[in-house]
Parts: sequence; structure tokens; C-alpha cells
Amino acid sequence: ELSFTGTVLVENMQINGRAQDPGRTISLTLLENYDYWVILEPARQRLYLNSTGRILDRDPPNSITTIVVQVQCTNELVGTVIFHEVRIVVRDVNDNTPRFQQPRYYVAVNELTPVGTTIFTGFSGNNGATDIDDGPNGHIEYGIRYNPSDPASNSTVSVANTLSGFIILAERLNYEETTRYLVLVQANDRAPHPPNRRTATTTLTVDVLDGDDLGPMFLPCVLVNNTRDCNPLTYRVAIPEFTEPSKLNPLNVTPAIRAVDMDRNIQPPSDRPTILYYILVGQPVTYPAFFSLNKTTAELRVLQPISRDLYQRFTLIIKAEQDNGHPLPSYADLIIEILDENNQAPYFQFVTYQGYVSEASPVGTTISASANLTAPLGIIALDNDIEEKTKDPMVRITLNDHTTIFSLTPAGIIRYLMLIKPVDREKQMAYSFTMVASDGIQQSIPVTVNILVIDANDNTPTFAEVSYSIEVFTDMQPGETVLQLTAADADEGLNGLVTYEILAGAQGHFIISNRTGRITVAPGVTLTVGRSYALTVKASDNAPETQRRSSITTVYIEVLPPNNQSPPRFPLLTYNLEISEAMRIGAILLNLQATDRENDPITYRIVSGDSQKVFNLSETIGLLLLRQPLDRENTDQYLLVVTASDGNPGGTSTATVNIVITDVNDNDPVFDLTIPTNFTVQEEKANVFVGQVRATDPDAGVNGLVRYRIVNQPDLFVISANGSIYTRVPLDRELRSQYDLVVEASDGAVDPRRTTLTLSIQVTDIDDNSPVFSQQTYVANVPENSPVGTVVLKLTAVDSDLFSNVTYRIKTEWARQLFSLNPVTGVLTVLQTLDFEDLAAMGMGATFTFQVEAVDQGGVTPPGQATVTVRITDMNDFSPIFTQDLYKGLVAPNAEKGTVITTVFAEDKDPPGTPASFVRYKVDLQRSPYSGSIFDVEEVTGRVVTKVNLNEEPSVTFKLFVIAYDDGEPVKSNSSLVEITVLQPSRIPIFTQEEYRFPLVSELAPLGTLVGTILAAAINQTIFYSIVAGNELGHFRVNNMTGVISTAKPLDYENVTSYVLRVQADSMLVVMSNLRVPSKS
Repeated sequence: ELSFTGTVLVENMQINGRAQDPGRTISLTLLENYDYWVILEPARQRLYLNSTGRILDRDPPNSITTIVVQVQCTNELVGTVIFHEVRIVVRDVNDNTPRFQQPRYYVAVNELTPVGTTIFTGFSGNNGATDIDDGPNGHIEYGIRYNPSDPASNSTVSVANTLSGFIILAERLNYEETTRYLVLVQANDRAPHPPNRRTATTTLTVDVLDGDDLGPMFLPCVLVNNTRDCNPLTYRVAIPEFTEPSKLNPLNVTPAIRAVDMDRNIQPPSDRPTILYYILVGQPVTYPAFFSLNKTTAELRVLQPISRDLYQRFTLIIKAEQDNGHPLPSYADLIIEILDENNQAPYFQFVTYQGYVSEASPVGTTISASANLTAPLGIIALDNDIEEKTKDPMVRITLNDHTTIFSLTPAGIIRYLMLIKPVDREKQMAYSFTMVASDGIQQSIPVTVNILVIDANDNTPTFAEVSYSIEVFTDMQPGETVLQLTAADADEGLNGLVTYEILAGAQGHFIISNRTGRITVAPGVTLTVGRSYALTVKASDNAPETQRRSSITTVYIEVLPPNNQSPPRFPLLTYNLEISEAMRIGAILLNLQATDRENDPITYRIVSGDSQKVFNLSETIGLLLLRQPLDRENTDQYLLVVTASDGNPGGTSTATVNIVITDVNDNDPVFDLTIPTNFTVQEEKANVFVGQVRATDPDAGVNGLVRYRIVNQPDLFVISANGSIYTRVPLDRELRSQYDLVVEASDGAVDPRRTTLTLSIQVTDIDDNSPVFSQQTYVANVPENSPVGTVVLKLTAVDSDLFSNVTYRIKTEWARQLFSLNPVTGVLTVLQTLDFEDLAAMGMGATFTFQVEAVDQGGVTPPGQATVTVRITDMNDFSPIFTQDLYKGLVAPNAEKGTVITTVFAEDKDPPGTPASFVRYKVDLQRSPYSGSIFDVEEVTGRVVTKVNLNEEPSVTFKLFVIAYDDGEPVKSNSSLVEITVLQPSRIPIFTQEEYRFPLVSELAPLGTLVGTILAAAINQTIFYSIVAGNELGHFRVNNMTGVISTAKPLDYENVTSYVLRVQADSMLVVMSNLRVPSKS
């Protein structure tokens, strides 16, 4: 196909005669030339292809596979006509690319599918790739191409049969790692010349289905680092002793026992297994009498009341597994604490309470929960020992401080704080104390109560003087200060905000600032000599009108003529100043500049209040400076009296400077080192008082408010606001007997200062531990017939308590007849001579398992237990015995390495199943050094095999000594001789073919259908045929004499599409002598 026009089809038809002039004898004509594909050249009797304007295409849809024409030959001499048929076969050219019938292919595979399984057969029939070319050009073979978008797919699957395109699994799948592979499948034709082959590709999507390969997982799961593994999980529950099960069941386990299947996506959901729960083991071993676990709901129930004197704790291991025969179990710990009857300490609902009270509240007022004083502050203390939560727990609540001011109602579920003494906010703004609730045995963790005193308008603005007398001069200018009035009010907020007004007497000549109280000459006023004024000045707070308080004073003013004797005047008579103790040296604190009417030079001095020379007042300009560092903790206020003088008699005036030093947080809290720092506390109790620390901070306000914190053991200890330390949980001296507890004291500043103190806490012991064996299970081997008194092993148990006396005893009664346990040393010895064979004959077995106990004499805890297993070991009484003294074998001179020649066998009469009865084999290299270099015996089976590829002369005989030995104590052995003869080549059958390929067999073929025949030959030998591999399920049989292979079982194409059988041909003489010699093929 695809040949060009003019291609010669037939070079010369070789018809006798001449078809051209002159001398023409014949005429040639084309007939039946369909579609005119052929051109005839009569003179040369030659045929050409006519493909002008078209293509000769052998493939569909044209499908021109042959061209047939008739050539008519007319004899011009006699007129006879002969027809010649010319058949032209159109050969195929590889001009078409394979095409997949589907745009993509899909298969779903369970992750548990074994490697080697055929997972996709979807290219069979016409569903795969097709090629309309003919012959090898149209034959399709499949392969896997590398997919850069999914590199793992390349190694996950492979093509089992390139012609069928069956895909098999090459690597194990894991749904949890990869759920989909995109496999790039290539189809190519089989053109004889590989460079001419054409290819096509498609994508096979392999979805991995979740299989049942993972077991349950207990919840909650906390992952280990970045793995999919969970940290070990412990469930906990506590129950009070002597309590009826009906009041406890089901037990409230924390967290709730629950497991889920880690295979989350098994489909359909109905195939997902149910999870079953069990108690696997536990301590004490009597736990089954007290607890049960529902295997489907994991509900834990107690079966009977438990005494804490007998059992303080149960430690169980619970198991969750699947119910589908594929358990895949997981495990978790379950700890059950048994509590004292009154083992529940009282507790408050909140760790901190905030209350409010007005300073105007009368005695008997209830402390409020809000600043608007609308709702009372309710304090609730509960005790879990009281089952009814609506019943008063009758706990006693005590206050650690301010008990003369506050009291708590003595009974009731809700208690209320009452005021028993009036409070004054101006004396103390807040109160803080702690409360502890006690049921007579247990104490709660202390809680803090903070009470804020709310201001009431109970103070009246007060002037420093009842009246004031002032002399002024006629040359005073409007706005000039006459007098600075100040009225003090100790209240806060609007209640303490003072407003001033002149009620009468000013006659419009004087005004007062309503905020500052400064009296000045009114604008536009000229004072007249001899006038006098009596000003009534009122000072009021800014409380609501109905609560407002006020006071009045009288200011007497006399107007004098100007003179040169008037002293300098300070703007204010009293200056109030607040400065921080952190103020830098040299800072300007205040400008005290005075004015002198005569403009005389003014000299300033501090005359009192500064004995330590802390301040410096400049003599000429009146600036008050800081000379030395301030320390509020030493002096928190200065009252300076300063003077301004113009040097004239009577020319000195005085002012007062009131300086308040404000605090900065410059002091660390300091612990009181006179209080002990070494404490003791008893183990196994929570909320127990350990000791108290105290720290002080000389700073003021929140800077001096001390708070406490446990630094290094906050999960074990707690500290209250007053420095009292309690145990948070029961301590265990056996785990740790001493703690170095670091306590921190910090102040209340935004950036607090801190101090730490290390306390030594010794945990005192109680008898709360049973003796514990060094091993829970002991295993010892004792040779049979050991004499009485033979030491089996030494048991060791330790009691973690300080004072204990451990003794040992055998708990299992029957074991006391066979063994003795020294109560002091723990040495276990034999009481009777035990014979291994006698024990086996009596059906007792050679293993004894029994319980032993370690008892704390004088203690109250249950004994510790362990399991002892004693195995009576058999002594090696018998040697292996070969079944033959001489074994013979034949082997081909060119036998391959591993060829089986014969089998030796030895028996040992020691009891079956014991090491002494287990026989193994080896070559005696000392007696057969050369034979041992080319032959070997398999250690377990006793098969004698070639050790190398042979190249020996025929008829040679080798002697191979073989040893049989056991695993007894001591090892015993025996030997035998194997004679190996090399066969003549003529006695070794040779197959007629190295490989036989049989025709296809239908899966519906009846049993006995002939599949094919194999044939081997040897000189003067009868051949015996057998199938030695590839027929493990027995689907085929071979006629041992004829070599005919036929079906023996029904075939199933969907399971297996091809078989490879390995067949063997042997000489009948060799077979009858029981010596198999593999053929060469």
C-alpha cells in the first residue's frame, strides 16, 4: 500500500508470442480492471499501478487487500482466446497509530490486595487499544511509561502480559499514605523494525480502597511528634469506699473510654467492624470481683462495695479489638482510685470573690456583688461527700483577717458577708483576706476575697482658718492676687471636688476663681484708701444637690495707701506639690518668685522643714530645686517654710510648701527569714497545710502589694494570698520523699519586682505500699532428676515504705508439695526428685506455674504477687539413629548446583517436642573432605544435594559421611555413609525441545482435554514423565509413559490466563530404584 503511480506490478507476463507490430502474433487486453488500478503495457507484457489522484490504502475504510484483473490473450494467427488471471496482493505498511477506545480507564483496588495480583484486565477484547494495520503492524503490546506527575505509579504496578495488557500489582498499597495513582499506559504496535513502531498513551486511574489493616485507637489521641502514632493513654476514675454500686454505676471515667477504627473509610460502612472492649489484666489480681467492662459500650461498672483498707488503687490494662476475626488490638491504662468515705475536700465555687460596700453603710449591711450595691455577694462552698447538692454541706468557713469588720453567716448553702463595724474609705479604701472551708477533716484550698469601700459624701470642705485678715494697697492692679483660699475635702470624685464662690461683701471689687479659690482685684477697679471689706466665701463639694456639703469663711480686707515698707508677696500662701521619688537631682520643682511693689531686690530662703538639705532654693530668682535623691520609704512628705525678703525692716513674707513624695517601684519584696523554711507533710493526702511564708514590700499602693506564686511545683502545691502553702494533690513518698519548693513573691506593679525563696519539704511515710517483686513473672529451668534442695531461683521483693519486713510464701497450695520457698531469703528449692519421662507418662506435663506472695509483716497493705514458672528440662538420653547404614544415589555428570540426589533420615527416641528429639544433619568434613566440597546435606530435611555445578567422569563413586545430631544437653550424634555414583550420559533423558508452547485451551474445555505432548529420549531407556513445578493446584496431569498432558480440573480464565509448567523426564530404571536424577532440561 501507499505505492506511487507507475510502480511495476508484473515485470513480464512471459506469454508466448509477439504483441507489437511488425510481426504481431498475439493481442493483449485488460478485462475486469476494477477501479482501473492496473495499467497494461502490451509490448513489454508489463503491468503498472495506477494510483493517480488517490492512495492505495490496505486499511479500513478502503480495505484494498488484493487487486484481481483478467488479461485476455488473442492468437492473431488462428483466432483462439486465452484468459490469464493476475492476482496482486497489497502488503501492509505501518501507517496507523494505535488508538485507545476509551479516553481514560479506571480501577479500584483494595489496599490489602497481594502483590502479584492482576488488578486490571480492561484492555481485553476491543476495549483497549486497536490498530487497523495488518499483521505485526496491527498487533498491540502494552507497557508502563514514567509519569512525572505521579512518579510513584511507575513502581506500584507493572504489565503482566504485554499482549493482553493485564496490569498486576508490583508493590504493596497503603491507603493511609496514597489514595490514588495515575498510571501512564503506553500501547505500541509490533512493527518488525522497532524505529518504525507507533505508540499511543492513556491514563489508568488506580483508586486505592481502604482495607482492614489498622486496628482501633483509643481516644483522645495525642500524636507523637509528626507521626501517626498516639501517646500512651491513661483513663482515670475515683470512687468512694463502702458505696453501693447502684449509686455509682456507670462509673464516670475521665476521659470517657472510647476507641475508633483507624480504617475510617472502609466501604460499604456495613463492612466496618464493631469494636469490642475487654479488661486484659490488672493489679490487684482480684479486680474481676469488683469491676466489669461492657464489651460493646465500654461502660465501666463496679460490682460490690470496696474497702479502702484493703484496696487503695486498681491498675488495669484495657483492650479494644475488632470483632471480625482480625482483632488488631490496642491498649490503654485504666487507674481506679478508692477514696476515703470523707475523702472529698470542700471547695468554693470560685477562687476569687469581689465585693463592694459603701462607707456609709450601717452595721449589719450585706456586702454587695456589684458596685451599684444592688445584689448581695453570695459565697457557696460545696462538699462532694454530700450527695444532695441542694443540701447544706454544713462546712465551717473561717476568715484569716479583718474578722472584727466582717463576718460570714454560719449556715446555709449560700453564705453572706456582713458588716460588723463601720468602715471609712478615707482611712482604708480596700480590704483583702482569705477564706477556708472545712468539714472537720478536710480543708478546702484557700480563696481570696477583695472588698472595695465605695465613697460616700461624709466629709465637708474645710477652710484652714475660720477667718482671714488681709491688707491691700491702693496701687494693686486688677487681676492681682489678694488671697489664695484652700478648702480640703477627703472624699473622692465629685464628692471631693471643691467649688468656691463669694456670697457677700465683695461690692463688685473682688472676684474668686470657682476652681482654685484665688481672690483677685476685679477688672476696672481702683481701690480707695480707708475702705474695708468683709467677704463671705463659701466652699461646696459637687455631690448631688441633696447630698451636697459646704462651709463658709470670712475674709476681712483693709485698703491702705502705698508705702515703701510693704514686704515682697508670694502669689500663694500655701503651695502643694507632688513629686516622684525617682526625680533627678537638679530638677526644678517649683517657681516661688514673689513680687515687691518697690521692686527691691528679693532674697529667698528655706527657714524650716529641710534639715537634711534635700532641697535648694535659689536666693535670687526663687526656683526650688532638688539637691539630693529622694526615698519615699524614709520620708514621704516635706513641709517647707520659705521666706522672701527685700532687706527692709518688716520686709519679709512667708509661704508654706507642702511636698508629697510619690512612690516608684524601687524595692523588691523581702521574705521574713525568721519564719522556718523546712517543713514536713504526710503523704497520700490533698489540701494538707504545709507551712507559711511572709514577705513585705516597703513600696506604696500596688507597688507594695505582695502576691505569692509556686514556681517549680504548681501541680503539687498551692499557695494562698497570705502565704499559706497546701498540698494540691496527694503526694507519694515512694516516688519522691523531698521537694525543694521555690516560692516567688512579687509586687503588684505593671512590671513587678520579684524575689524567690527555696523551701525544703520532707514527705513523711505511711504504710501505703505492698511489696513488689523484681519481676512479675519468673521463669526457671530445672534439669530432670535434680536432687532435693536444688536451688531453682531466688525471688526478690521490695516494699517502698520506710519501715517494712518482707517475708515470702507460696500461695498455690499444690505447689507447696513440690517446692519450698525460704520465707526470709526468698530462695526457691526442689522438694521432690522430678523425672521428665515420668511426668509425661502421668500426663502432668513438664511445666509448673504457680503464684508466690511477698508479705509486709506488720503492714496493712495486701501482699505483692508474682507468677513462677518452673520447666523440668529433659536430659538427652538417646542418640539419633539412621534408618540405613548405607544410602546410595545417582547423579548426572553435569548436574546443576542444588540437584537433589537422595535423602537420609535419622530418628531420636527422646520425648517428641523436646530439643533432644530434634534431629539435624551435616557433612562429616574430616572423613570426606573432597566429597564434602562438592556435595552437601540440608540441615533440616536431610536431602543430599550438589554443592556446585558438576563436571565429573561417568561411573565415578563418591563416599560422603553424614552426621545426624540433636539439640539435647549434651548433644548426641551418629553417622552414616552415602555412596554417590555418577551416571553414564546415555542414561540421562534429553527433551526434544528446550521449551514447549501449546495451543490455547478454552476455559470450558472438559476434564481430560488434550493440551499437548512432551517428548524426551535416552539410549535403551524407558522414560518416566512428571510435572515438578507450576501445577500446585493440580489443574493438569501428565501420562507418565507417553508424556501427554491433559486437563485434570476445570479452568477459569478470570482467575488464571496462562500456566508455565516445569516438567521432568527420568529413566525408568532410576525411578524404580528410588533414585531421582533430574534431566538436563
